[in-house]
Amino acid sequence: MQHLILGGARSGKSRYAEQCAIATSKAVIYIATGTAGDPEMQTRIAMHKQSRPSHWQTIEEPILLADTLQHYAETPYCIIVDCLTLWLSNILFDAQGRYQEEIFKQQKQALLTLLPKISTETLFVSNEVGSGIVPINSMSRRFVDEAGRLHQQLAQLCTQVTLVTAGIPQILKH
Repeated sequence: MQHLILGGARSGKSRYAEQCAIATSKAVIYIATGTAGDPEMQTRIAMHKQSRPSHWQTIEEPILLADTLQHYAETPYCIIVDCLTLWLSNILFDAQGRYQEEIFKQQKQALLTLLPKISTETLFVSNEVGSGIVPINSMSRRFVDEAGRLHQQLAQLCTQVTLVTAGIPQILKH
């Protein structure tokens, strides 16, 4: 089963994904896509690590998500990928904010091609960014557009889709 879990910032989506993983009674692999590029992000990452059970295996992979998932595609684990929007940002833009069109296309396609082949229970956490105003600059608009397209494609492929708002999960697809 693949489960896409969407929600706004601080909506409770990561906590919900963790609860879903615990409910499976399987060993958990947590694939973290964020990078600690500044002190605030370092603090966020540290808080996420501290909130997870210590026996969960954490893999930090900001770019090669499909390769990492492929490695565990046929295992008895439950995998949490947190979060797709950070991964999307990592593959769409380089550190200077320039588009990485080839890397973006390659990595996104690799994930979408792999997803139907994964038998391991996988929970994808992502920020729903399309509910606000249209961003003022082209980079932000491109990001919102690509996040929306990715979510639509994943929603078609995933068995379940949940939107979390104020800590309350709303099942969109089951």
